[in-house]
Amino acid sequence: MTNKELQALKERYVAAGAASPNEQFADHATNAELWDADGKRMIDFAGGIGVLNIGHRHPKVVEAVKAQLDKLMHTCQTVMPYEGYVKLAQKLSEVVPVKGHAKVMLANSGAEALENAMKIARAATGKTNVICFDGGYHGRTFYTMAMNGKAAPYQTDFGPMPGTVFRAPYPVPYHGVSEDEALRGLKMAMKADSPGNETAAIVIEPVLGEGGFYAAPASFLKEIRKICDENGILMIADEVQSGFGRTGKMFAIEHSGVEPDMMTMAKSMADGMPISAIVGTDKVMDSSGPNSLGGTYTGSPTACAAALAVFDVFKEEDILGKSQRLGDTLRKRFDQWQEQFPHVDNVRNLGPMAAIELVTDKTSKEPRADLAAAVTKKAKENGLILLSCGMYGNTLRFLMPVTIEDNILEEGLAIVEQALKEVG
Repeated sequence: MTNKELQALKERYVAAGAASPNEQFADHATNAELWDADGKRMIDFAGGIGVLNIGHRHPKVVEAVKAQLDKLMHTCQTVMPYEGYVKLAQKLSEVVPVKGHAKVMLANSGAEALENAMKIARAATGKTNVICFDGGYHGRTFYTMAMNGKAAPYQTDFGPMPGTVFRAPYPVPYHGVSEDEALRGLKMAMKADSPGNETAAIVIEPVLGEGGFYAAPASFLKEIRKICDENGILMIADEVQSGFGRTGKMFAIEHSGVEPDMMTMAKSMADGMPISAIVGTDKVMDSSGPNSLGGTYTGSPTACAAALAVFDVFKEEDILGKSQRLGDTLRKRFDQWQEQFPHVDNVRNLGPMAAIELVTDKTSKEPRADLAAAVTKKAKENGLILLSCGMYGNTLRFLMPVTIEDNILEEGLAIVEQALKEVG
């Protein structure tokens, strides 16, 4: 079917709230390239929102999934467990930098991972509250919507959010929130809203994802670790978008040396197959009763096979090394853009988790969401998938596969550069 025919079906049968505004439909893809239903080629700088760190359809992942399909598709692991689940749990336990011996629960999505992390935190501490941060994004279920530090479009139209969720500032000096101010805000939240004896967890993205690709300073993360230790609060690092090589390390928290009590992960964990994980210290993870955690499809055999293959690819193809080199390449190009274009400012990256800010000028720093929208629109017209994000909608984020070929990367960056010239 053509894009036009598929668009007609979408308009007739897909709920408006779930429908993509994009009128192109993906047909097939490989690594960092995608072709739509009409055969138009697109370069992918979005990666399914950070899901494809090792590219579309990595051959080893495809092979592993096909092999698993020939053996077993589903039993529900709580009814009849299988090898992939326990092997993946072992692998995650060995690599995730939590504070002590790690145990694992597998789930289906990032939001589901956060929901279960909070269930576990409540069981482990006997407390109910959670403190999150401005700009944070944790999901679209009701509790994770309440945890999000950005209301629209996630909470819009859905009425009152669950209680027991409180918020503190995230340090973004460019937008006027220093690290000291963020710490003062966190401590004030604990005085005014959620004292330590009522707070089960502090949940933080080491690098804000939807909130704009701002990295928390190591000193800030260390202070949160200290506050948690002093108050019997669990520190939960949400690595759903920043994990699995996106920042030059397996997990972004590793840049700080801080060991959280729990971590959540999903997205690039299985290169496109739906799976997520909650990994925490054994005492914490074992705190809830029998059959208190689970789900029909959690940690499905095919998704586990894909995730195990991802680990093999990381080792065999030096994905972390490639990630670091890609980050260096992006930063050099971004520095040139910041010097070249008056409306490009605050270029930043942690590895290839990289972004630029579009503003009126470098003095006022006034956010220009309209420019970001114009650049993504122009890029799409010229064959590039590019995403904006941030509290002000003026950030361009770059999530191309770490495995992107050099010539494809250059072609995509040239499209962005030309779009920046045209909208300026």
